[in-house]
Amino acid sequence: MTLSSMVKGFDMKMTSLIAYTMIFSLSAGSFALAETPAAPAPAATTAAKPAPMMDDAKKAKSKECSAEADAKGLHGKERKKFREECKHGK
Repeated sequence: MTLSSMVKGFDMKMTSLIAYTMIFSLSAGSFALAETPAAPAPAATTAAKPAPMMDDAKKAKSKECSAEADAKGLHGKERKKFREECKHGK
C-alpha cells in the first residue's frame, strides 16, 4: 500500500465522518426542538395585587414620609429604612 492511497483512504473516512456527524446533529437538533414544551400562559391574578399608586400620590406619600423622618431626626440607613417602610405602609 502506498502513501498516496493511504492518504486518499484517510481523506474519504474523514469526509464520511464529517458528513455523518452533520446529519446526526441536524436530526437530533430537530427532535430536541420538536419536543420543547410551550411556555405556560401567565395567570390573570389582578385581584391579588393592590392597585398601583399614581405618580402624584407617590410623590405626596414620599414627601410625607420624608417629613416624618425629619421630625424624628433620622439620618443614613435608619432614615432610608424608615422611609421604605413608611411608603409601603408597613
